[in-house]
Amino acid sequence: MVSANPAFNNPAFQDPRKTQGATVGGQTAYTPPPAVDVATQAQLEGAFAAPPAGARETGRMTVEDTVWKTVGLFAILVVTAVVGWIWSMSTVTAANPQPNIAPWLIGALGGFVLAMVISFSKKVRPPLIFAYAALEGLFVGSISAFFEYLFPGIVVQATLATLSVVGVTLALFASGKVRASKRATKIWMIAMIGYLVFALVNVVLMMFGAFPAGSAGAFGIYSVKVFGIPLGLLIGVFVVIMAAYSLVLDFDMIQQGVRNGAPRQFGWIGGFGIMVTVVWLYIEVLRILAIARSN
Repeated sequence: MVSANPAFNNPAFQDPRKTQGATVGGQTAYTPPPAVDVATQAQLEGAFAAPPAGARETGRMTVEDTVWKTVGLFAILVVTAVVGWIWSMSTVTAANPQPNIAPWLIGALGGFVLAMVISFSKKVRPPLIFAYAALEGLFVGSISAFFEYLFPGIVVQATLATLSVVGVTLALFASGKVRASKRATKIWMIAMIGYLVFALVNVVLMMFGAFPAGSAGAFGIYSVKVFGIPLGLLIGVFVVIMAAYSLVLDFDMIQQGVRNGAPRQFGWIGGFGIMVTVVWLYIEVLRILAIARSN
């Protein structure tokens, strides 16, 4: 068959039975090399039929291996989240209707310290990443129990919303419709720094009693209404978009690591990064729903 592309009209790309012995421009047309012996043919067929080498065989980072590592970390998080939930609700009685926030504090503080150590360490330390996943699970389970106690059904809503955002972001990234860019990343960094400053100021103001007690000031500046709409809802939408772009950056970095032939153990860093972003997204969605339902 003659290709429509003229580059493939050379006899080298044609059926050798039709071109053998012909002349092209005064020269003998392409003649296929002699057939290889049976042993060599079998070896070649075996090489092509063999499955591609994975992370275990090459010792290099792959997307598939990173996915499984990420799944393993989230499995640890889910198990300890159940522990955190049960621990928090174990103290709820008629005399003491408030959930126990001890696992919340232990998970948040311990997870923050480990996140800093993991992020700035020059070596990949899987045990620390496992410990981080466990502590993050305590935090997520405890804070979920607290909000579920105040707003029944909110955890299911927040979980579905988080999974939807992650799924849509992953689909858009896999299809090539969404990619990280230098300009967008710079804007994201500026917005991220601004949001961290805002959150810190909000915590300080709440600690010093700058907002009324009760549901009216339960979220500090987030509870302030602008044109009848809580500021937390407006900021929350913006933060969810930032978290989604952070996921895009995570996916992009994992692909870059694979292209660079990074050692297999760096897949744990990829899973750690995705876990940090997804937990952040979940907490923000949980807060948005709580603000909406409290109003």
